[in-house]
Amino acid sequence: MPRHNMREPEKVKNFKGTISRIFHSLNRWRYILVLSCFLAMFAAILSTIAPNKLADVTDVISEGIKPNVGALQDVSKSIMKNIAAHYNDSTIEESISNFYELSDDDKKDLLSDIKIDGVTITPPDQIKYLEIIRTIDKNADNEIIIRKLDMMPKSIKKIVEAKLDVSELKKRSTILGVIYLLNSVLGYIVGILMAYVGIGYSKKLRNDISLKINRLPLKYFDSHETGDILSRVTNDVDTIGINMSNNINSFVTNLTLFLGSVIMMFVTNWIMALTAIGASIFGFFGSFLILKKSQKYFVKRQSELGKLNGHIEEIYSGHNVVKAYNGEGLALEEFNKINDKLYDCNRKSQFLSGIMQPLMNFIGNFGYVLVCVVGALLVMNEKISFGVIVAFMIYVRLFTNPLSRLAQAATTMQSIAAAAERVYEFMDEDELSDEKNINGYLDKNLVKGNIEFKNVKFGYDEDKTIIQNFSAKVKSGEKIAIVGPTGAGKTTMVNLLMKFYEINHGDIIIDGESIHNLTRENIHDLFVMVLQDTWLFDGTIRDNLKFNIKNISDEEIWNVCKTVGIDHFIKTLPGGLDSEVNDNDAISSGQKQLLTIARGMIEEAPFLILDEATSNVDTRTEELVQKAMDKLMEGRTSFIIAHRLSTIKNADLILVMNDGNIIEQGNHEDLLKLNGFYAKLYNSQFQK
Repeated sequence: MPRHNMREPEKVKNFKGTISRIFHSLNRWRYILVLSCFLAMFAAILSTIAPNKLADVTDVISEGIKPNVGALQDVSKSIMKNIAAHYNDSTIEESISNFYELSDDDKKDLLSDIKIDGVTITPPDQIKYLEIIRTIDKNADNEIIIRKLDMMPKSIKKIVEAKLDVSELKKRSTILGVIYLLNSVLGYIVGILMAYVGIGYSKKLRNDISLKINRLPLKYFDSHETGDILSRVTNDVDTIGINMSNNINSFVTNLTLFLGSVIMMFVTNWIMALTAIGASIFGFFGSFLILKKSQKYFVKRQSELGKLNGHIEEIYSGHNVVKAYNGEGLALEEFNKINDKLYDCNRKSQFLSGIMQPLMNFIGNFGYVLVCVVGALLVMNEKISFGVIVAFMIYVRLFTNPLSRLAQAATTMQSIAAAAERVYEFMDEDELSDEKNINGYLDKNLVKGNIEFKNVKFGYDEDKTIIQNFSAKVKSGEKIAIVGPTGAGKTTMVNLLMKFYEINHGDIIIDGESIHNLTRENIHDLFVMVLQDTWLFDGTIRDNLKFNIKNISDEEIWNVCKTVGIDHFIKTLPGGLDSEVNDNDAISSGQKQLLTIARGMIEEAPFLILDEATSNVDTRTEELVQKAMDKLMEGRTSFIIAHRLSTIKNADLILVMNDGNIIEQGNHEDLLKLNGFYAKLYNSQFQK
């Protein structure tokens, strides 16, 4: 099995450039992104305002559930003024002292009713109140006073008892509810907008990749695994689309929350703000170190995932070979090797990124403790209200959670950058040369069929030339056979003729027109190509046979099928031409080959290329196909690449290739008489 020895990148090659390119490619959705970011910022601002409003609600409730101890002073002053009114020449202290020397009846006669906050306090209630007050020390705290309230007269209790301001509570609660509701609605809208951007960008990437594939030269696919290419189209694109839509929204929202919470904390109380920030500051350093450490593992994960997909695709497509050669153990060993690497990268990347949340949770909880301790001290000293502590409990969460999510977003950006870099590497691959300035054109209905190879030189690598100064002339209607050992350059000649590869030197002339002056599309329109590797796609027999051909009747299709000898097989299928087939159906290789040959015959083109097209059919069928080919290709130029030399004995011209050069040419009889390389090849196939 093949080995994957390519060195792994330690980190994203150009993180800043890759992220910049992603945002540049999002230009189509710039208005949606701006609107989404604006709404996300507004929602975050509402989230930072909400704790202050919650503090107001808390203060209204806390004030409404505790007795109004301060009202006792108003009661005391009113009673003392009531007493002093009867002692005009005495001070208040003397008046009170004289009052206490009176009997209870005299006290009642002396006092009159007083009104406070609409409540009438009778003389007996005033006397009882004064008796209770005398038992309270001047330096007593509010708790002692509150305990004495139960002993107070009902009229006094009514004045001092807790009174919840319901209207104020409704007002502040409504404001808080509107803030939270609006924040939720904005979050939902932002989520929809960013999902639209993410899905749209994924669609754009797939469309771009689909177009790019058609513009790439064959040499790219010769040097890259199919599974790795598919991984870039599927896994990498999904990684970008899914994570990006969540990440941009998360980054904007949490950055605004982070900055907004810092500002609001200092506006509310600077001591508490420093306490909350001080508890969280070392989280920055931990996040930075984890982010730096985990970056390389996200890159390796995407690379290993591509390798694993490539290996699976390779083993699956060659399953029969693996089974036939007992290669299951070796295939499994290679799979486990790549899978272990992927597991290791996944484990390390997820472990390091997973540390972020527990770390930030610890920082948040630690911040709660400090806020409670410091807040309690400030409340005791009457520096802040209880609502401020409640607000800061939320601010600690608003401060630490965005920090955690920003770090997580930065980690996710590593994954996005790693996937995007692989996609952009594919998108930046050299494409086929531009043909906009090519004006030459050959109408396939008017082409005679003459081809000339003039001093053609070609090599897949610049340092290694495999076609050495190849020259040959092919006349219209001739049947040209190209033979030679494996690696002689037979298929390469066909690839050059089809302009799948650009020749390094020399020229190929079709009907007097240089191949350099013809577009690939025009050249492909002139040729029908039937390869050794069969190919059927999901669809009906009819769709497979008339692939990319319009305006052809079923009668014409049946005539071709009869000529090839595949008509009986099609009639045995349920539905005939309407039978659904695909490349994995239980159809023999010979039947698949006959279907592809029939597909080639249906195409009306002046040139036909058969690259080992009859290798999968039996001898009797091969003879029938050969006769059909001879009849159908009358007046057309055909190129046949064959290893079984018995199939090309009736060729007009046989080109014998070896090491990239034509070493012999002529018809079958002439080449046998030469008793050269061709004669040895031919005779070797019939030796016992």
